[in-house]
Amino acid sequence: MGLNNGLTALQARLQHEFSDPGLLTRALTHRSFSLDHNERLEFLGDSVLGLAVADLLYERLSTLPEGDLSRVRANLVKQDTLHHLAEGLGLSEVIRLGEGEARSGGFKRPSILADALEAVIGAVYLDAGFAVAQGLVRRLFQAVDIKSDMEAIGKDPKTELQEWLQGRKMNLPLYRVVATLGAAHKQTFDVECEIIELNFLERGIGGSRRAGEQAAAAAMLQTLKAKAGQ
Repeated sequence: MGLNNGLTALQARLQHEFSDPGLLTRALTHRSFSLDHNERLEFLGDSVLGLAVADLLYERLSTLPEGDLSRVRANLVKQDTLHHLAEGLGLSEVIRLGEGEARSGGFKRPSILADALEAVIGAVYLDAGFAVAQGLVRRLFQAVDIKSDMEAIGKDPKTELQEWLQGRKMNLPLYRVVATLGAAHKQTFDVECEIIELNFLERGIGGSRRAGEQAAAAAMLQTLKAKAGQ
């Protein structure tokens, strides 16, 4: 299937025809393929996804307290869940990767597909507004069995850190990419994690923005646990 046919088929699966098709193309472009890549759309889509899922949970789990809602949301927006949804949409068939990334199996890499899904959500938001993007998110999670007792099995560091802070009525951490290193298809991301209320700052490095954030969160958890043990 050619790229144009693939994008047409994807829009049918998304149930949204882009008025600006360039947004969808950018959303599916990995940084290894072009300088006009999807990371800014991914950043935007992450926030749109978070709000849409929060609204969905507020409606469906109407008696659940804040901490439990946060736990369920973390389960729904984690990489494993987004990777599964991205595969269901067939993003691996249309994502654009550089030659090196493609040879190394990037079409199946969970972090790349999860990031691309967030970028697509961001692209839909820019193309048609929040209501349409929210509709897409609700359709994506339609087949997911959302229950109040969902557990984030094998919690990732970002989820664990978020729950630690929320359990103490503190604000969520801030993540910032402070540097990117290496060639386009083998970049590493140096990410800061900051807890403003505690004046704590830690850093982590990973092969994607998401992996760098997880590494920084893990470093922050180590610091918090060490301080608590003093």
